[in-house]
Amino acid sequence: MPIISQSIEPDPRDRPVRGNAIAGAAPTEYSPVTISEHRGVRFLHLGTEWIQGAMRIAKPDAIELEYVQMMMLWLLFEQEPHHIVQLGLGSAALTKFCYRRFPAARVTAIELNPAVIAICETMFELPPNDARLNVRNMDAMEFVLDPASRGSIDILQVDLYDADARGPVFDTPAFYQACADCLTPDGMMTTNVFGDYPNYARNLQAMEQVFEAVVWLPEVHDANVIVIAFKRAPQVDFSVLYERAALIRRQMNLPAKSWVTGLKAWMADQQRQA
Repeated sequence: MPIISQSIEPDPRDRPVRGNAIAGAAPTEYSPVTISEHRGVRFLHLGTEWIQGAMRIAKPDAIELEYVQMMMLWLLFEQEPHHIVQLGLGSAALTKFCYRRFPAARVTAIELNPAVIAICETMFELPPNDARLNVRNMDAMEFVLDPASRGSIDILQVDLYDADARGPVFDTPAFYQACADCLTPDGMMTTNVFGDYPNYARNLQAMEQVFEAVVWLPEVHDANVIVIAFKRAPQVDFSVLYERAALIRRQMNLPAKSWVTGLKAWMADQQRQA
């Protein structure tokens, strides 16, 4: 599928330091960041064929990939978040979308690889930091363990993968406990579980240990499974969710009706297995 490939390995001295990066610190080895383009879509890679993000060049603020759209599943339950956090910047699709669509919210993105931040700035139209947007060059585990993060996040979106994409970088109960600790009482986490088959059960079991309710949608895009975890289990009325889905479709052009149908199928499947 890729027809253009370009290695992007910027010198950190050529741009301002973002977030917690330390100016003058010795560089750490990261996977090379590359891009490809096909039929008007620009793709982000970490030196392999695995797609780490995408942007339709004519619509830079839209979410191009279906599984990334599904990370916005939380919209069915929360319409006015105050603080949205993304762990793993990718091509900045979620970060840009939330920044543009929720003008009253603060949006934070945590990314370990400075080259990913740099290429998002130059090739994926990531805006500069301001009073609402804070893209931080730091480790995701350090962020969720930081006492300053405790109880401060309404929506946490987690998509952490390395170049090999065998599974989430962090998948332990301790990590998911730290994520839950960062959330407000009614906060939610959406996460992408992808990779080798054992990853699915391991991650779901780890989440179920620390969240009141954990639900997932049918897999898309070569076995990406989107999970939503609730710090406090919601009351579910599918007629209300379908009404919200229609509003999300009109206002944000996201296929939310299919999310509700997926949740309904998940619940029916759980009841059959009970």
